[in-house]
Amino acid sequence: MVSRLSLFAAFCFTLCAILVTAPLSSTADDNQVKLRMESLVVRSGDREHRFEVEVAANDRERARGLMFREEMAADHGMLFIFEGEGDRYFWMKNTPLPLDIIYISAESRIVSIAADTTPFSEAVVPSGAPARYVLELNAGTSARLGIEPGDAVSSPSMATD
Repeated sequence: MVSRLSLFAAFCFTLCAILVTAPLSSTADDNQVKLRMESLVVRSGDREHRFEVEVAANDRERARGLMFREEMAADHGMLFIFEGEGDRYFWMKNTPLPLDIIYISAESRIVSIAADTTPFSEAVVPSGAPARYVLELNAGTSARLGIEPGDAVSSPSMATD
């Protein structure tokens, strides 16, 4: 027969395990969501469009991207930074927000725009040209502001050496 002391010890162990691991799991989730923020400017002709962007600069941050986000302020976005320039392929799996995906060359010029992407789609969205950076904005932003291929983009993370 199990003694009261054994039951009490099992209860205390379980309670301690819950109390210790709960903060760790929420901290891991918070680290995935909270990225460095910076200002980014898109220059379209004589107009400048400013955005506050989260920066996804490593594999873990890029893999997470804007997945599971249900809203984003109109003047916000996410900037993905890759080590080098190359063909880029994105998708919208687990992403409820419709987005404009803007591919940007190593020379900080927009090479292509995938406008109004479909939420949750697993269809591949290719850059169509080599890109080092990718900017995600709310769907329709590019058309509304007149952002087009050839426009210049700048941010502290995109500064050239």
